[in-house]
Amino acid sequence: MYQAQSALFLYCISPVHMGAGTAVGLIDNPIQRERHTEYPLFAGSGLKGAVRHRAWTALNGANGNGKNSLLDRLFGPDAGSADLHAGAIGVGDAQLVAFPVRCTRRAYVYATSPTALARAGRLLALISDKALEWPDFDDTCRIVNRALLSTENQLHLEAFQYEPRVDQGLMKVSEWLAEHALPPGDAYAFFREKIKHDLVLLPDEDFGYFVKNATVVEPHVRIDNETGTAQDGGLFYTENLPPESLLIAPLMASSERSGKGAMQAEEVLKTVLQGGEGIPGLDGQVLQVGGDATTGRGQIVITAVS
Repeated sequence: MYQAQSALFLYCISPVHMGAGTAVGLIDNPIQRERHTEYPLFAGSGLKGAVRHRAWTALNGANGNGKNSLLDRLFGPDAGSADLHAGAIGVGDAQLVAFPVRCTRRAYVYATSPTALARAGRLLALISDKALEWPDFDDTCRIVNRALLSTENQLHLEAFQYEPRVDQGLMKVSEWLAEHALPPGDAYAFFREKIKHDLVLLPDEDFGYFVKNATVVEPHVRIDNETGTAQDGGLFYTENLPPESLLIAPLMASSERSGKGAMQAEEVLKTVLQGGEGIPGLDGQVLQVGGDATTGRGQIVITAVS
C-alpha cells in the first residue's frame, strides 16, 4: 500500500513517441492510446522505466558501473536477482489534460474537454491538497481570452470554426494550470502565460477528433548503404504526440521493502522528486521517454504537485 502521493504534470517540449507496436493502418508505428476514449497516454510502466534509466545513467556517469543499492531499494532489483522484492515507487499512466491545436490567432491554443478536465481534477483531489475545485462544464466551446477570436467573433481551429463564450470558471482552471502545471523560471514564462490565456474548452467529440487526427505523423525512409537510395519497402510512418501537449500522472511511494533500509514513504517520495545519494530529482527536470531518442524525440519536463 502506498502512503505518499504526488501528481506529475508532463509537458512535452519535443514530439514524443510512446509506441504501441506496429499496426496495419496508414500509420505503421502508432502511439499509445486509451481503448475507451482513444486519447493519447503514456503507460506507467514506460514512465517508471524512463525514470529508473535516468537515475541509472546519472550513477553510471559518476562511478562507472551504474550500481547503487538505493536504486534497487527504490525501483526494485532486476529480474533474476537473488534478492527479489518490490520497489517503493509506483507510477501510473499519464492521461491527457491539454492538446495543442493550430489556430489562426496566436499560433495555437491549448485545447481541452470536460472529460479531460474532470479526470485531471479527480486525480488531483485523490492525491494532492492543492487541488482546485474545478467547475463542471457542459459540452460547449468556451475560452478565456477574446484575443483568440476573429473580427466576426469566431474561433478558427484547423479547418473548423466555433462561436465560443468567455467563461470565468475556465479562467480559474487556466490560472491554476499556469501556476502549477509548468516549471517556474524564465524559460517557461511564455508558456505559463499562454496556457493562462489560450486555454480552450471543446466539446468531447471535437476534442476527440483533434487528438486522433492532429498528431505529428512523420515519414521515414530506410536508405540502402550500398546504393544510397531508398530500399524497397523502406518507407514507413511514425506517429508522435506533438510538443506543447500536457499530461498528468500519479506518482506513489511506500516505505521501502528491501529490508536493507528504513526509508519511509515520505522520504522515498522526496528522494525521487528532489534527488539524493547520487540519484537526480525529477521535479522541474527534463526526462526522455519513448522511442527515437537519437532524433531528439521524447523530451518532457516534469512538474510535481505534492
